[in-house]
Amino acid sequence: MPVSMKKKWVIAPPIPEQVIQELRDYPPLLRQLLYNRGITDAASARDFMDAAPSRYDPFLLCDMEVAVERLLQAVDRQEKIAVYGDYDVDGVTSTVLLVQVLRRLGANVREYIPNRFDEGYGLNREAISHLAEMGVRLVVTVDCGIRSPEEVEHAHSLGVDVIISDHHHPQETLPAALAVVCHRRPDNTYPDTNLAGVGLAYKIAQALLSRRPVPGVEAEDWLDLVALGTVADLVPLTGENRKLVRAGLNRMRLGYRQGLVSLAQAAGVSLPRVTANEIAYYLGPRLNAAGRLESALAAFELLNSDDVFQTGMLAQRLDDQNRERQKLTLQTQVQAEALARETGLENLLFAVHPDFNSGIVGLAASKLVETHYRPAVVGQMGEEFTRASCRSIPEFHITEALDACRDLLVRHGGHAMAAGFTVRNENLPELIRCLREITNQALGERDLCPTIRADAELRLSEPMASLMPMLDLLQPFGQGNPEPQFISRDLRIIRAKPVGSEGQHLRLTVADKHVFFDAIAFRQGEWASRLPERVDLVYQFERNVWNGRETLQLNVKDIKPAGEPD
Repeated sequence: MPVSMKKKWVIAPPIPEQVIQELRDYPPLLRQLLYNRGITDAASARDFMDAAPSRYDPFLLCDMEVAVERLLQAVDRQEKIAVYGDYDVDGVTSTVLLVQVLRRLGANVREYIPNRFDEGYGLNREAISHLAEMGVRLVVTVDCGIRSPEEVEHAHSLGVDVIISDHHHPQETLPAALAVVCHRRPDNTYPDTNLAGVGLAYKIAQALLSRRPVPGVEAEDWLDLVALGTVADLVPLTGENRKLVRAGLNRMRLGYRQGLVSLAQAAGVSLPRVTANEIAYYLGPRLNAAGRLESALAAFELLNSDDVFQTGMLAQRLDDQNRERQKLTLQTQVQAEALARETGLENLLFAVHPDFNSGIVGLAASKLVETHYRPAVVGQMGEEFTRASCRSIPEFHITEALDACRDLLVRHGGHAMAAGFTVRNENLPELIRCLREITNQALGERDLCPTIRADAELRLSEPMASLMPMLDLLQPFGQGNPEPQFISRDLRIIRAKPVGSEGQHLRLTVADKHVFFDAIAFRQGEWASRLPERVDLVYQFERNVWNGRETLQLNVKDIKPAGEPD
């Protein structure tokens, strides 16, 4: 984000006296951090800190009983089953998990992941017809299908039963599938409504294995995939998700899955110390690169294989594709920025072009949002259809906006902050007009700017020895459980220099009294030529290991001249 975009700093309110008493067994800073995360009583604090694996009964999910009965019937009859997934990390991990569990139960099962470029997102009629021709009699969707009523009807017409498992928001009418396992259904009774697609696949695995136990096999064997898909899909790391991810990270660190061992080696990640952050920034993007540039089947094969040679080759291939993805993203970002400026930097930014890679458009949309703090749509225009990705800001629910324009769309779906759609080219101008009208009504003339939220103000001159062990208790960090951020004021600049191939980052050393800290400020290299002598910083603490020595450094999120208003 450019330095020129002003950000609003907001510091969490101080903890009330009543909550202080409830959390009196914890140090003052930890009490504040827990309170900032909505934890106000001792029992909730113990549950949060312990984060033991969830014991929610999977049969609390609507239609789970029907889904399990039909799947076990297919196992007993040796009917051909297809697990139909999505091409992102959540979809791929869901597909691997359910295929492997069904095979352990003796099922005749195969995977199907559509090609982003030829088929687009979700169920499609051609794929269903192809599977039916191959003799498939039961299709189980993972991470897709909740908005595909016509495709489900087509499957029925071919004698194929469909079980949908999908964590996305349903439309008003559910598809007429045999079972629809979705915790966002209006009649939902499941205690947690934030599971990722792989979380739902895991609950199906739990249900299957509870009804038909297999010696030596536990659903927990697949928690590494649950952690991978949940973190990569940016669902909230609260409630059951946080517990599943923490347990999944512990399993991932044991190195049981050869594909993850190879992927971590290619990404330069220490698997025994892997964190949710490293999934988000290193492992997830490499797995996603397969579906963005070519086919997600490479990612499936990597996670499904136990062969050291095969996984090594696949991991290197994904690493190469990720480098290509980074280059394409930068090119698309520059062109999308130019197109958005041509059509006007209004409350909704649009950039559509025939040369865009449809696997990259979501990343380019994210960059537009990051730069301008406005919802953005970037799409690839084909001969007949435009396929686009949308990214938004907290003030605007992008999927609800698409719902309001559904008559113009072929298909669409997503979350509050991210969505995708397919539209016929002749309807694109009207869609743009419709979405802009909705956006202008919602955002109007508001002075929108990004908000940086800090947990507390700290003096860097205070002792820090116990800080990192304390912060570790709050992991894993992610959506809904953000990594703690702090503000320190009136810091003296000791040294500063731009770093990176184009000087886009800033490395600096700051001092509070006689205590010095090294710091890195990514994408803030422009400050190097205009830093004042003293600054206020918003930052996160991170470990820096060099030659076996571990030190604390600051990961700077924003910089202001000392004393400037928040």
